[in-house]
Amino acid sequence: MRMKILLAILLTAVLLLSSCAPLAQYKGGELVRLWDDPPTLDPHLTSDVSAGVLVVEIFGGLVTLDRDLKVIPDLATKWKVSPDRKTYTFTLRRDAKFHNGKPVTARDVKWSLERAADPKTRSTTVDTYLGDIIGVREKLRGQSQEITGVKVIDDYTIEITIDAPKAYFLSKLTYPTGFVLDRENVEARRDWFKNPNGTGPFKLKEYVPGERLVLERNPNYHLEPPKLDTVKFLLAGGTPMVMYENNEIHLTGVGLADLDRVRDPQNPLSKELHVAAPSFETSYLGMDVTRPPLDDIKIRQALAYAINKDEIASKVLANRVKAAYGVLPPGFPAYNPDLKGLGYDLEKAKNLLTESKYGPDPKKWPRITLTVPGELGTAIGLDLEAILAMWRDNLGITVEVQQVEWATFLEELDSHRLQMFALAWMADYPDPQNFLDLHFHSQSVNNQTRYSNAEVDRLLEAARVEEDEKARFSLYQQAEQIIVNEAPWLPLWYPGEGYILIKPQVKDYLLLPIVVPKYRFVYLAK
Repeated sequence: MRMKILLAILLTAVLLLSSCAPLAQYKGGELVRLWDDPPTLDPHLTSDVSAGVLVVEIFGGLVTLDRDLKVIPDLATKWKVSPDRKTYTFTLRRDAKFHNGKPVTARDVKWSLERAADPKTRSTTVDTYLGDIIGVREKLRGQSQEITGVKVIDDYTIEITIDAPKAYFLSKLTYPTGFVLDRENVEARRDWFKNPNGTGPFKLKEYVPGERLVLERNPNYHLEPPKLDTVKFLLAGGTPMVMYENNEIHLTGVGLADLDRVRDPQNPLSKELHVAAPSFETSYLGMDVTRPPLDDIKIRQALAYAINKDEIASKVLANRVKAAYGVLPPGFPAYNPDLKGLGYDLEKAKNLLTESKYGPDPKKWPRITLTVPGELGTAIGLDLEAILAMWRDNLGITVEVQQVEWATFLEELDSHRLQMFALAWMADYPDPQNFLDLHFHSQSVNNQTRYSNAEVDRLLEAARVEEDEKARFSLYQQAEQIIVNEAPWLPLWYPGEGYILIKPQVKDYLLLPIVVPKYRFVYLAK
């Protein structure tokens, strides 16, 4: 999922918390936290973390991810796979119901998948997450009224056939694009998402854009009802530390400015400080390789070689992050510790400019504009300021900065209207396909840099169907090395450990590296 880069970096880690506690621990109460106003609450349009964290609580699909990041049943109770590994037959739970009590049937699943693939829905994620299903692309192009690879066997059995055996297919179905919606609810009114009839552990109780969003407990949730009565997300902004210390919110990330104070053992807050393991996330600068002067590989490489990431990480960001030289984050499947990135080498950067087709004088180049999400006039982040200064002082390259609101940023990104952009990608499921194929295959709709390399395509396509995990990961590592060399992305940071304050009455948080449904496990101690 796409994430904003605000302030220096994503210093406040997304809190992906879950645990398992017996139903007898139901305590009630309301959890309150700050959050960003989501661009959408429609699962089939969701493409970022601010929406995703909310959507996974209100809706659900055939399968979901558990706290060990394993695929487990959700609306389905089981499935079987055909000998050729292309057809999945799901048996639905008979106790799974929409929030209004209506049973979920196989016809709801089929309609929902076809609604996601309907060109009128304008989903930017359907090709990415459902495109393996036979007939999805024909439906998306308006060439078919249905998805031929989805067949209703009976009320509680549905069959899905994909185009080739793919190890990651079930994982893709955990993404909101594959979630099940209530047709009557969606077709009743255009703003149906303000009163959604989902299947998830929480119902949407109240949503006032720019002010608050409140989730309330679904007592009939089929996987075990939540222990909280409500979860309130404050959308109006504010100063997190001040709000936390004033007991206005239950949790907050801790930034550089407050970290030393909070870690001081003499400070009572130190007892409420928790350390989160790094998320599966890579922050980067993306470059549209079709736009001058970034269409020249030597310009892109020079920009990479001119960034002293280790110095920025240590001196500017106080070692809260690790310098990133590859696409896949540490600990992620297929991560390659031996990958050769484009490290700091100012002499090489200057030589590349001289060799480039645009010449060594940046004043004669087409201008370069970096677009970042955020309100006009707000700080762009200490790391980005340092990078811009290095380019200006060491190479004579002045990069203009443009700030746009988050929803507009996503729209322009998907429409390929951004020349260079600052972003972060957090994995949706633990498979290298979710990073490499999604962003760098020439035909991927998520390829915002418009990068194209025939050999990379060949390697990624081979990895899709390779059954041996070691061989499959090797293919991804080969593709990653080529991508890093050609620099459509300038990887910046892998997140370090996150520091999070959590009120002592908040129980059963488990910090995870990707988005999963989590709030139903949380409770407030009396």
